This record gives sequence, structure tokens and C-alpha cells, in this order.
Amino acid sequence: MAFNLHLIITFLALCLFQQCTCTHVKSLNASLAGFQPAVATFYGAPNGAGSDGGACGYTNAVSQTPYNSFVSAGNAPLFRKGLGCGACYQVQCNLGPCSGNPVTVTITDECPSCSGAVHFDLSGTAMGAMAKPGQADALRNMGNIGVSYQRVPCVYKNTNVAFKVDPGSNANFLSVNVEFENGDGDLNLVELVPARSTQSITMNHVFGATWSTNINPSAQPAPYSIRLTTEFNKKLTVPNVIPVGWKPGQTYNSNVNF
Repeated sequence: MAFNLHLIITFLALCLFQQCTCTHVKSLNASLAGFQPAVATFYGAPNGAGSDGGACGYTNAVSQTPYNSFVSAGNAPLFRKGLGCGACYQVQCNLGPCSGNPVTVTITDECPSCSGAVHFDLSGTAMGAMAKPGQADALRNMGNIGVSYQRVPCVYKNTNVAFKVDPGSNANFLSVNVEFENGDGDLNLVELVPARSTQSITMNHVFGATWSTNINPSAQPAPYSIRLTTEFNKKLTVPNVIPVGWKPGQTYNSNVNF
């Protein structure tokens, strides 16, 4: 602990001279915190993805690559009114049926009725993956269990950021669900940049991982680039990802990721 305190003091001293942002301090503190106590349950089918999508708006993507059903709903400190969607955590348990090995999950849903300071309502798949061989059902049948968790970077190999256009979008209104962000995983700001423009339009956080804005297609034409800012102030511009002739209900995959 003395070493960690000394490291934090040294880092803060450097920030005073290099004008570091507070988000970097927050990220550093999170990395030093290590595993913390939480509560876990599971919901949905024993070998399923919890729900077919959930409150983050990822729909059936939760059961497909790269999530592969390793997902979780979270209570208020994890879900953060939707701004926690996409964040990744390692969760582990040390009870009789548990292997003690951590499982990495992505927050894809909300659990408003979950109790405890931090509560993961895991998919059946994720809960079972924490168990020793042959003990998955025994672990799932225990109900509320004590676990340890820590925030970790999201790593989606061979996958780039994708934008799913909401079916309710039209020529004057664009709403997109943002998926598969490496690193921080969650977003604090989404901006739309029309073609041949340097002026961005700040999109509104609608729910979960869905962001929207009104557009004037004659003055703000496609293709649209989208600029993403994460919780810890990492930034990524996805160029021309929403093409000319875009369609509601379509998913547009990019060529980039954090």
C-alpha cells in the first residue's frame, strides 16, 4: 500500500507540471484498486445471454461474437443510467463450486432491483464459467453469491466499432447504437460530423448505448463521420461510417477501433 501511495503522489506531481487531466488520475486509481467485493446473481437461461439485448440496446448481439453471452446486467453504480454500457469487468468467486478463475463480462443490461453496493446480474453462461468443471449448475443454484471484481480494458479481437441505426431514424433524425469499443468500452460523448464539415453536432444520450440527433440533410449531408469520447477521455473519429443512402435498421461496421 505504501508503494501504491508513493506512486500516486509521484503521478500527481508530474500532472502539475504536464497538465494531466483528472480522468487519467481516475484511471490510475482504478488500476491500483485491484479486486473489490461485490454481489452476483444470474438471470435468463442457464446457458444463455441473460436477455435478448437488454437496456443497452445491443439486441441479439449479446449472444453473438464478440460478446458470446459473456455479459452482465448491473445495478446503478455499474449501469450508470446507460453510460456504463460496454464497460468490461473481471468477476471471480471462491466458494465451493468456484474455480477461482476470473471471467470477463461486458455490461449490456440494467438490473434496477439488484441489491448491494455493486451487483452483477450475470448471464447464465458467465455465471457457469466461474465454476469448476461439472459444478456450473451447483454454482448457479446458490442464488446471491459474494464475488470479487475489477474493471479491465475491453478486448474484442478482429472486431471494429459498429453503429446500428435505430429503425425509427429518418432523413431528419439519426439514432445509432454504438457497439464493440475496445479499451474503456463505455462512452461519455458522441458527435456527428457531416460531409465536408469541420463542425460537429453533439448527439443526445437517449438510453443505454444509443445516441441521437436531429439533422438537416440539405445543410448537413451524408456521409457522416462519428467522433467518440470514452469515460476516461480517449477519443476516436470514425470517418464516413454512415454512408450516403443510409437506411434505418442497418448496422454499419467501421474499419477502426480504440
